[in-house]
Formats: sequence, C-alpha cells, structure tokens
Amino acid sequence: MSGHSKWNNIKNKKAKTDAQKGKLFTKIGKEIAIAVREGGPDPAGNSKLRELISKAKANNVPNDNIDRAIKKASSSEAVEYEEIVYEGYGPSGVAVIVETATDSRNRTASDVRHYFDKYGGNLGQSGCVSYMFETKGVIVILREDVKDEDALMETALEAGAADFTAEEDAFEILTEAEDLYAVRDALVEAGYTVESAEKDRIPTTYVTLTSEDDIKNMNLLIEHLEDSDDVSEIYHNWENCEE
Repeated sequence: MSGHSKWNNIKNKKAKTDAQKGKLFTKIGKEIAIAVREGGPDPAGNSKLRELISKAKANNVPNDNIDRAIKKASSSEAVEYEEIVYEGYGPSGVAVIVETATDSRNRTASDVRHYFDKYGGNLGQSGCVSYMFETKGVIVILREDVKDEDALMETALEAGAADFTAEEDAFEILTEAEDLYAVRDALVEAGYTVESAEKDRIPTTYVTLTSEDDIKNMNLLIEHLEDSDDVSEIYHNWENCEE
C-alpha cells in the first residue's frame, strides 16, 4: 500500500473547519439517500448503508445527523440523487477517479470537466484509469486501542484479512472487498474498537510529481473537487501527495 493511507485521509477530514465539515455531512447525506433508496433504511440488511454509517461516524458526523438523513431519504419527498463516476488524468498523467452523487448530471459533468481543464488535466472516458486501481476493504484501528499488535494481526489474518500495516498511530487492515464486513465483525467480536471500515480504490501503480507547477495544480484540482457538494470521493495515484 505504498503511497496510500486510509488513516491519513480520515485524519485530514477530521481536521477540516466547521464549514468544510458541514459540506462533508451534506455529501454523506446524499450517499445515504441513494443507499436507502436502493436497499432500504435498515443497515442490518443494507451493506452499503452500513458502510456509509461507519464512514460517517469515522468522520465525526453526529448520530442525530445520520438518523435524520435516513428518515429524510425514506420519506416521499426525498430528492432523487444518482451516482456518477468520472475518470481522467491530472498533471503529468496522475490517474484520478471522482465519485459523485448528484441531482443534476449536466451541472456535475460541467463542473468536473472545468476543474480538470483548468488545472492541467483532462477528463477521459469511463474505464480510462479505473484499471489502475483495485477495490479493497480497509479497516482502521487506532494504536491507542490495541494492547498487543501481534494478537491483532493474528486475529485479522485468521478472519480473512489480506494484509496488515502498522502506522505511527493506527493499524490498517486490508481485505478483499467482499470480505470487509466479515473481517470487521470478527474484530469487533474479539473486542477491538474499529475506527472505520470502508471500501477503497487502491492504486496498483503511482506517479511522482517533481514540478512545482504540477504539484500546485494537482493540489488545486483536488481542493476544488473536494469543495464541490456533488463530489463524494476522490481517488488518485499521486505518490508524494503528503509531502
């Protein structure tokens, strides 16, 4: 998982200002609305909703907000959102995938294309970069909640985890996408506190940017995409993005 850290992404989201957190709550609310429409309001029988609730809690979304989003999505007046995935290239060929939840396909497509064009990239056709990513499950457990690292690793691997990474203040457990909830449930049953359990698109290859202009433009591309209420998630294979 070189160059990729789910925990760093979560920490960055938690550090957002109140205004940015409000946008995050709005985005997750849209995703919840889609999940409820497709699979019903009961997380026990709706794995996608269960994943979004886990994502919301990991990003400090209050339980009341989550409950309101589910009730609103279940009402007859719920807004109809659709999920659209855009693929393209950032500066110097960085692969970028943008997942959106929108009530206006034309508006979202126009905005996403504008940002790619403005900051040295180009929007491509569906499938042009997704082959460079693998969809995996990623479980995060904080180091402060673990007394025995070896015991955690053993429990995770026995439950079906594919990989285990120790970071400075957290452990990341990688699973096949279909095994995510089984491994998470086994860890919870074993007494571990799971900080987050989500599916993620993990790059199979990475691009390192060396030009100051490319780095500036890539940061601006990500920043403006993140600022859009329609954008749910952004994935890329920029190796040195945290430097």
